[in-house]
Amino acid sequence: MENQSQIEKTTPIESTTPLQKLPNATTTLVLGICSIVGCCCYGVPGIICGIIALIISAKDEKLLKENPDGYSDAGNHKAGRICAWIGIGIFVATLLITIIFYIIYGVFLFSEYNTPYYY
Repeated sequence: MENQSQIEKTTPIESTTPLQKLPNATTTLVLGICSIVGCCCYGVPGIICGIIALIISAKDEKLLKENPDGYSDAGNHKAGRICAWIGIGIFVATLLITIIFYIIYGVFLFSEYNTPYYY
């Protein structure tokens, strides 16, 4: 009778598979952070790192869609993609501001307001 009560109290061992790591999650995160930091260096390293991060993470995105709960570092993958998009956005904003600045500068440089003043 004692053996039977002890058996009833124990729970069966559940067979769970350990969570796998995404192959390129850390790489995506590092490149995404580098894309934000790289925007401080005239934007070119930032856009390169951001595009590479998005290309590398495309395979992992397919794996996550197949098995969303089967990977332990899905957060790193998502954070890397977000950082890559932020870096690309900063690059595009900087590029647009630079183009607008040079257009305005060119208009004033070659306009009639550029005539010398004679006193």
